[in-house]
Amino acid sequence: MKKTINILLLAATVTLSFTSCTDWLDVLPKNEQVSTEYWKSKEEVEAVINSGYYQMRQAVPSLIKWGELRGGAMFSNGSKETKLQDFLMTPDNSLCDYGTLYKIINFANSVIKNAPKVQASDNTYYDAVMNSHLCEAYFQRAYCYLILVKNYKEVPLILNPYTDDSQDTNVAKDSEEDIVKQVKADLETALATNSAKSTYENDWETKGRVTKWALYALMADVSLWSEDYDTCKKYCDMILNANKSGEQFYPRFLKNTQDWYTIFYPGNSNESIFELNWNYELAKESNNFSLSLFPMSNSGLNFTTDAIAKMDEEVAKVMNPGERTGRMNLATYATVNGTKYLWKYYGNDVADIEGGVRLHQDANFILYRVAEIILMKAQAEVMTGHVSEAIDLVNQIRERASLPVITDAEKESYGEENALEEILNQKEMEFFGEAKRWYDLLWLARIDNHKYKNKAIEYICEGNQTTKAEWIKSSLIDNYAWYIPLPQNDIEHNQLLVQNPYYSK
Repeated sequence: MKKTINILLLAATVTLSFTSCTDWLDVLPKNEQVSTEYWKSKEEVEAVINSGYYQMRQAVPSLIKWGELRGGAMFSNGSKETKLQDFLMTPDNSLCDYGTLYKIINFANSVIKNAPKVQASDNTYYDAVMNSHLCEAYFQRAYCYLILVKNYKEVPLILNPYTDDSQDTNVAKDSEEDIVKQVKADLETALATNSAKSTYENDWETKGRVTKWALYALMADVSLWSEDYDTCKKYCDMILNANKSGEQFYPRFLKNTQDWYTIFYPGNSNESIFELNWNYELAKESNNFSLSLFPMSNSGLNFTTDAIAKMDEEVAKVMNPGERTGRMNLATYATVNGTKYLWKYYGNDVADIEGGVRLHQDANFILYRVAEIILMKAQAEVMTGHVSEAIDLVNQIRERASLPVITDAEKESYGEENALEEILNQKEMEFFGEAKRWYDLLWLARIDNHKYKNKAIEYICEGNQTTKAEWIKSSLIDNYAWYIPLPQNDIEHNQLLVQNPYYSK
C-alpha cells in the first residue's frame, strides 16, 4: 500500500503549467515530503495546490482510457488496453494503478490541514485568499474520489496527509456511499466559504484553475451519479444561468455551430468550465496524451466500427452537408501523412481540417464544459418525469450540431427509455475522446435499481469489436465486474485492503 497510497509530496521540480504564464506561483516543494517548516507563506500553499494541478495533468492518459475503452466507442490493440475494454482485467495490470489520483489527494489533504497555519507567519494571507485556496484543494480531492468511485466503487477514503514514513499505511476500503457523502461534503464546505473565485485575471487561469463554476459542475456530476436529481438540476441551473450578464470569462453555451471548433482550438473558450492547460508558445510545454493516444492506428485509440457508423449517420443528417457545420462533418479527424488523428486533440485550422494540425502537441483536456451540463440536466429531467423539458435541452445540442431539432409533435413519442437513449447518443457524439462514454453507460446500468442494466450491456456489446458479446454479457451479470480491480501491489502491502470481490473468485 505504501507504494501507492503513501503519496509523498513529491519533488515538483519540473516546470509547471502556470509558472510560465502567470505570476501566481513561483515556489515549489523541494523535498519528497513537506515538513512542518514548509508552511510559512501563501506562495508555499499555492505551490502545493499547483503540484496537485500538475498531477491532474499527469493523470489524463489514465482518465481517457478508463473513460473510453469500456464504452464501445473507442478501442485499442494494446495488450493492457484490450484487457480493460474486454473486461479481462487482472490486478497486476498497470491500468489498475490509481497512484496519481492519490498523489493529488495527498496534496489536497496537505493544503486543507496546513493552509490555516500559514496565517500565523504570513500576515498577508487573508481569509479570502486562504479560503479560495481551500476551495481549489477541496475540488481536487472531491474530483479524484468521484473518479475513484466510478472506476473502483470502493477505495480507502484518506482525509489526512501522509507526511511521515512512520505513519501506518494499512488502510481499509470505505463504501461507495461514504465516499460520495464525503465528496458532497467537501464541495459544500468549499461553497459555504463564498470564496471560490468566479474568474481570475485571464482566460488561462479562469479555465485552468478551480472556480465556483467548477465546484457547481462537480456537484452536479456527483448528484447525478448518486441519483439526487433535484440537486443535480439546481447546480446545473447555476451554471446555465451564469452568463446572462455577459461577463467575459463566465461559462456560457456557444450556440454558433462554427464556435464548436474553438472549444478545442485554441481552447479556454467560454463554454469551458474547467480544463487542464498546456501551452507550448507560452510555457514550452507539450502534453502527454494527444499524439500517443489518438493516432487512428494500432498504436493508439481508434473509433470502433459502430462509432464510425454513427458518425456517418450523423453527417448524413446534417442540414447543410456541404458546409463545415456539424461536429462530425469533417471535424472528427485530422489527417496527417495518411494517418488519422482525433481532431479535438490534433487539428487546429478549421478552414483546412485535413491538412491543418497543431504546430505543437499542446491540446488541453476539458474536464467539464457547458454542453455536458445541459445534457446532465436533461438526464435529471427525464428521471424526474420531465421528458419534454429534457428534449428541449437536447435540442440545444442538436441545433448547434446542425441537426434537425425534435419537433413538439415528435416529442409526444418520447418516454423515459427512448429519451435517455437520445441523450446518451448526443453525449456519445459530442464528447468523443473526452473520457465520458463509459461513465454514462455505467450510470445507465446502475440507476433505478439496475432497471436499464441490460440496455447498457447492449450498447457495450454493439460497440465492442475485440471480444464476443457472450463473454461481456456473462461477465457483466456480476455488478462488481463493472469496476476494475485494486492494484495487486497494494493488496500485498496493505493488510486491511480487500480486493473487489469479482476479482477474488
